[in-house]
Amino acid sequence: MKRAFGVIAALVLLGGVAFALLKPTGRDDPGSKVVTVTGVIGSEKRDFFKDPDVVAALAEQGLKVDVQTTGSWLMSESDLGRLDFAFPASLSPAEAIRRQLQLKDGPVRPFYSPLVVLAHQSTAKVLAQNGLASQDQNSRVWTFRMDEYVNVVRAGRRWEELTGAKDQADLSGAVFMTTTDPAESSSGALYLALVSYLLNNHQVVSSDAEVQQVKAVLSSLTSKQGIQKSSSDEPFRDFLSNVGNPLVLAYESQAAQLAVEGKGTGDMVVLYPDTTISSDHTIVGRTAAGQRLAALLNDDQKLRKLEARYGFRPQSDPAAFGLQTTGRENPAFAADLTAARVKQAPVPSSEALAKLVDAAKGK
Repeated sequence: MKRAFGVIAALVLLGGVAFALLKPTGRDDPGSKVVTVTGVIGSEKRDFFKDPDVVAALAEQGLKVDVQTTGSWLMSESDLGRLDFAFPASLSPAEAIRRQLQLKDGPVRPFYSPLVVLAHQSTAKVLAQNGLASQDQNSRVWTFRMDEYVNVVRAGRRWEELTGAKDQADLSGAVFMTTTDPAESSSGALYLALVSYLLNNHQVVSSDAEVQQVKAVLSSLTSKQGIQKSSSDEPFRDFLSNVGNPLVLAYESQAAQLAVEGKGTGDMVVLYPDTTISSDHTIVGRTAAGQRLAALLNDDQKLRKLEARYGFRPQSDPAAFGLQTTGRENPAFAADLTAARVKQAPVPSSEALAKLVDAAKGK
């Protein structure tokens, strides 16, 4: 509980791998007017910052961004005082970092990405046959019915018991969703927040009694997975390689980036939970240079377009994501989440989330 609360209290930043401190902060490159800005990010934003077009757009504004990735739950443990910014994928950890650094200015949320469910076409059809999913015939967007899924999990049902699954060799064993380790990755923790919300009559879990009520189901969902990965990138890559579980929780941005880039997605289906949680990528600027970067990511039109190219939904440009993804049938994306009837579950407090993680781990 102590370690989980320490990182969740920071909540919890999405996914990454190794951590390393960078160059001295806020220094001009010799003989140049470009200022180097250093920071830590989750691995899900690594490709964005490495993109030559992003590098060029930032250079036009006088910035060179030097980043390293770190696990979401470890970012608050780094030497933030040597960096210009920290860029977690959730508002709560960003607020915790802001308090840790004793900053008065609030963090900036340039873009976000909802959690989605990935499946192959054959699996999606079985889900539809059993009332767990449906596809809109006009938009081609798939919906995943979370309450029905939770009921299937609570009943301990197996794939073999579902209509249409017997002829598919990959559909066997207990029905569950692959997620990241909630003690190390924000996406896994957000999944627990979502499921606990559904189990708690669509209300945020806020008391010890409510945690105890949902503990058995959360523990079952976690234990069935065996060893969980620490980064959201790992189960996503496994899915693309046709390895692992039939259902995988992912960020919409992961699938959208591949589609926008024209890379192979195979027979991937993106299912939007009718109730989901979004990952709010939130940047904390410690220095003036870090704050300038945050403002540019939020306000610069060229950068917002590039954010959408990487599958993110720019907060200040709601139409940007749809312009990049509309018209794609495989997989199909929801340009407007409200129009797709996707509801958002609130994230519980850091303390309650820490207890949910412990409950899922059987503590």
